[in-house]
Amino acid sequence: MDREPDEKYPPIEPYEQGMLDVGDGNLVHWEVCGNPDGKPALVVHGGPGSGCGAHTRQYFDPDRYRVVLFDQRGCGRSTPHASDPAADMGHNTTAHLIADMERLRVRLGIEKWLLYGGSWGSTLILAYAEEHPERVSEIVIPAVTTTRRSEIDWLYRGVGKIFPEAWDLFRAGVPEAARDGDLVAAYARRMESPDAAVRAKATADWCAWEDAVLSQETYSGPPPYSGRPGSARQALVRICSHYFSHGAWLEEGQLIRNAGRLAGIPGVLVHGRFDLGGPLITAWELAKAWPDAELTVIDGAGHLGGPATTRAVLEALDRFAAQ
Repeated sequence: MDREPDEKYPPIEPYEQGMLDVGDGNLVHWEVCGNPDGKPALVVHGGPGSGCGAHTRQYFDPDRYRVVLFDQRGCGRSTPHASDPAADMGHNTTAHLIADMERLRVRLGIEKWLLYGGSWGSTLILAYAEEHPERVSEIVIPAVTTTRRSEIDWLYRGVGKIFPEAWDLFRAGVPEAARDGDLVAAYARRMESPDAAVRAKATADWCAWEDAVLSQETYSGPPPYSGRPGSARQALVRICSHYFSHGAWLEEGQLIRNAGRLAGIPGVLVHGRFDLGGPLITAWELAKAWPDAELTVIDGAGHLGGPATTRAVLEALDRFAAQ
């Protein structure tokens, strides 16, 4: 399908969708669009807990790709929804999500698939690919993260040196005794409070901080975090704080240390030089450790990317469509 180099493909609708029973009382929503006989690709959304957006379908040539999207446990259209305080977060970990991806691959009869996703999605992609490299044909990641505790500490403490006013408000959102400790864990505890007002306040404070970190970037529409619908916003914060307070259940540096397992899998990493939430160093270290990865640094772009990021992603996906 013809288009301009930095123009995404037209919107498309799924031709198949369903709810996958992954156990533990969880049902994961999935959908497939594009060409039923095309190259399989899986979209792995960020957050964790953001849910999958229809706009991500437009990165793929619908004539050449069979595009699979899914909402990770507890968010989007998956159930139970993490905005419900009764939803059990004990069955929502990185290992559970990796297993869910494998169940979905088997359910759809896919032998190997390309993996696409950024931010938290890149962490989950890398964790899955290092566990199941034989199931991955290529990887495309805009905005690389590996969810090391050092990366989490930067996002929720270190970058406060750049936004001290907003970080002071974020810090003030937890009890005074917790303000000099693990702020993410303190927010995770707030999100498990039986008091709806406590959860709502924690959600608002968390989203205000996330928006502050992105405040120097160009985007259209409502604020990326605070502008989400209420239940989606609350699920996102609950899942984010749950995952990040546990270091995503990964050993520190595990995904970069084990990047040799990705040998033979072509990868394209696209990262904004001025990504304040996820500094470029992580993408740089991963590219050095992964022998088949290409890193493209976008000057002037941040975490949300922009036209040059979109162009680089489209070029990579178009190139891989022919392989």
